[in-house]
Amino acid sequence: MKPAIICILFFHAFFTSISQTKSKTENIIIITVDGFRWQEIFSGADPAIISNTGFVKDTSLMRQLYMDPDASVRRKKLMPFFWNVIAEKGQLYGNRLFNNKVNVKNLYKVSYPGYNEILTGYTDPRIVINLPRNNNNINILEYLNNQKQFHEKVVVFSSWNIFPFILNEERSGLKINSGYEEIEGEEADTAFQKINIVQGNVTEKSHTRYDWLTYLSAREYIEQHHPRVVFLGLGETDEFAHHGQYDNYLQQATAIDKMIADLWYYIQTNSFYKDKTTLIITTDHGRGAKPTSWSAHHLFVRGSSQTWLAMMGPDIFPLGEIKNEQQIYQKQIAPTIAMFLGQKFETSHRTDNPISLPNTSATTSFELAGTK
Repeated sequence: MKPAIICILFFHAFFTSISQTKSKTENIIIITVDGFRWQEIFSGADPAIISNTGFVKDTSLMRQLYMDPDASVRRKKLMPFFWNVIAEKGQLYGNRLFNNKVNVKNLYKVSYPGYNEILTGYTDPRIVINLPRNNNNINILEYLNNQKQFHEKVVVFSSWNIFPFILNEERSGLKINSGYEEIEGEEADTAFQKINIVQGNVTEKSHTRYDWLTYLSAREYIEQHHPRVVFLGLGETDEFAHHGQYDNYLQQATAIDKMIADLWYYIQTNSFYKDKTTLIITTDHGRGAKPTSWSAHHLFVRGSSQTWLAMMGPDIFPLGEIKNEQQIYQKQIAPTIAMFLGQKFETSHRTDNPISLPNTSATTSFELAGTK
């Protein structure tokens, strides 16, 4: 065979392989469940905590709802969507019983440093506590919003009212609805106005809005405007945990599981999103690993750095619960988001490599995008 023909065949095969490995993801939805432990994700309700009357008002009812001798049954009772759908169609990381680890890298193991790490891909030692101060670090949402194909198609809804500072709303120009902030710029007769009325009638407002109000606001916005990148920050699990209310903490986890199920059903029944959208779900920090310390988290509480990660979408091979020995860090999530969208997250601060995912086409797509 002539050399010229060999070259033509080689390049044809090469570029064919590129087209076959290109990421199918066109949209990303990132969901965070504040302060929710990996122990409940992978083993369901903790028998030692759910029977403790110091943390649960009606231990009999809670055991009836969530308990079983088999941890795989308990976790399905707690989070049925995670274990009936994501475990079948996606991937779940962080079950330390198999030495599969997801960790925060920051020293402080509280929310602001954790969200900074997730969204900027950078562990900033200057961010120590949860104060309402503008973040100097560029985040992945801001980066994407500055790309032509995603401009004005990135939106944030959060229960915790510190997110405008974490994402530096003043500098980034991101569309952010946070805490009990009213939803502005919508027509008077839309569901947004009804949500505003309900929010206005909440008599005891804290720094964390009810997650259902946050979710319904985000859901309505997604349905009306079809953004391509959505961040949904849910916060009541952390609130209930800090108050030592394990019963409410569990029930809120089940409620969030229902929200995610509802959102995924909408995604998969809408032509704009169907089979083109990747879901990334994680948490900002862990909590105490012992039944006596489960409600706390900070530098000196063992277990506070231990987190988890769930993903599902067209580029996620359906491997379910990942049981091989592995270490993932939270700061890898931002470059992974960029990878799925065919981007390379480049900014003034150093970022880590994307997560190495088994049997996904997106890794090759990222490598190609990074060589442009």
